[in-house]
Amino acid sequence: MAENAPTTPAAQNVPQAASRVNRPLAARGQETHTEGKTTIAEGVVAKVAGIAAREVNGVYALGGGGARALGAIRDAINATDLTQGVKVEVGETQAAADVTIVVEYGAPIQEVADQVRGRVAGAISRLVGLEVVEVNVDVNDVHIPGDDNNDAESEKRVQ
Repeated sequence: MAENAPTTPAAQNVPQAASRVNRPLAARGQETHTEGKTTIAEGVVAKVAGIAAREVNGVYALGGGGARALGAIRDAINATDLTQGVKVEVGETQAAADVTIVVEYGAPIQEVADQVRGRVAGAISRLVGLEVVEVNVDVNDVHIPGDDNNDAESEKRVQ
C-alpha cells in the first residue's frame, strides 16, 4: 500500500503528529514497559470500600439516617448506591477512607468496627493497589430487628 504523503504545498509544511498507536512492536516474549498513567477515581475506591464493609457480619447498613432513607428508595428501584456511607480521599499512591455503619443489635460493636477497618483496608490495597493510611469507622446506629417499618405494616389497628 502506498504511503499517504501530503500532496498540497500547505499540507507539506504542517508537522505530522506522532501517532500513539503506530509504534513498532517490541520483540515477542520480552516484557516491555509502556508509557502511560493509571488514574483511579475516588468513586471506584469508595465502591470497593462499601462492598467490603457490607461483607462484614454484624453490619446492618452503611450511612446515616438520611442516607439510609434515600438508599431505601434506591433499593426499591434496583439502583443501590454501593458508596453510601463511604467517603474516601485518594492520592497517587495512598488512600484514606471514612465509613459510617449501622451495627446489628447483639453484635460486639468494637469487633465489627475492627473487622470493617481490616476488610476495607485489605480490599483497597488488594484490588486498587493503593497504600491505605487510615480507615475511620463511625458507628451511627444500632439496628434492632423489631424497629423495621415492615413490622408496623403487618400490625393494622383497624380491619
